[in-house]
Amino acid sequence: MLGGGCWVVVLRARPGRDEGEQAVVHGLASARKAPKVVVERCRMVELSWGGWLVPQIAVELSCGQKTVRRWLHRLNRLGLEGSEDLGGQGRKRRITEAERSRIVGLVKLTPPGRLEVIHTRPR
Repeated sequence: MLGGGCWVVVLRARPGRDEGEQAVVHGLASARKAPKVVVERCRMVELSWGGWLVPQIAVELSCGQKTVRRWLHRLNRLGLEGSEDLGGQGRKRRITEAERSRIVGLVKLTPPGRLEVIHTRPR
């Protein structure tokens, strides 16, 4: 406890469950073909395993401390599955895919009642 009466809690990534999980984290942290966000999150875990603190990790990866904390908590809770983005985020569609296809099809048609110009030769 510090002099002001507050506790300092050091957040670290939990150790890998086995050597396989550790190998996957190390592989993804340096991968070139994996999604960038997954690489960054695995790098967070790798740095945490190396003894780095949250502020140091945030500076190294050019992101916020809150972001590092959020991902370390999530990875501690869910393991490597937690490094993926959750689906279903964002605004829901207002129309169905069938309605969208119908609208696109209608746009390609000539509108009904459109004036057609008939070209004639001058006399």
